[in-house]
Amino acid sequence: MKIIAVRRDDRFSPNSVEKDKAILQAVCDRLPYDISMIDEGKLSVFDEADVYLSMARLPETLTLLKTKEDEGAIVVNSAYGVETCGRRKLDNIMRDNDIPVPPSKGNSGYWLKRGDAAAQSKSDVVYCKDRETLANKEAEFVIRGITNWIVQAHVPGDLVKFYAVKGGFFKYFYPSDDGESKFGDEKLNGDACHYAFDEKLLKTMADKVAQITGIDVYGGDAIITEDGDFYIIDFNDWPSFSRCRDIAADTIAKLATKKNSLNIIKI
Repeated sequence: MKIIAVRRDDRFSPNSVEKDKAILQAVCDRLPYDISMIDEGKLSVFDEADVYLSMARLPETLTLLKTKEDEGAIVVNSAYGVETCGRRKLDNIMRDNDIPVPPSKGNSGYWLKRGDAAAQSKSDVVYCKDRETLANKEAEFVIRGITNWIVQAHVPGDLVKFYAVKGGFFKYFYPSDDGESKFGDEKLNGDACHYAFDEKLLKTMADKVAQITGIDVYGGDAIITEDGDFYIIDFNDWPSFSRCRDIAADTIAKLATKKNSLNIIKI
């Protein structure tokens, strides 16, 4: 089995370049094959493989990988699925499929989030204390050339980060417990109170989003309110799994091997 690991472009790994590379390398280390790792911007039509372990997000790379999928290769995550995970598309998908997401209006401020792609800098996800601030930040987005965004009401409560792999793997953590943060936005919700909630239901909802989008390796963020309700505020294709890298790498490697074996049988 020939495998190519496609490393995510640095612009899509703000403050997480080494962490993202580490999970991809960890998966490669668990597979008994000679694996090439290629930066997604350097992947070409001539790079042939049976399996592509892909963290890619560049439009041109996704187009190339979709062609590889159409030709019969296994791509994890599917380029078709990653395209569906654009924030605006994803927000619509979750609302249309009764996934609990924050309302667009509230009394505790707002989050303005870039909608055409994943966040590439701290300025792509902005907290706004009121409608006036929100309008000003929307104007700043336009000046930056960003005309596609979503608005979510800020929801007070515990912030949790979840990590998952198709097939059952699911873990969640409280960032305030370990202090690990990409942009520091988690501080707005304060230290976690560890409110009780339905963990199985959160997994069910996250798995449902993954199934709809066609993503096998995923993660995200959710807010748990004092009364035990939760809202998924973010969903990501192939996060860094920095809090559970080893066990996640084991599971992803097994998934890739299984998918290729089933593909061979089908052919």
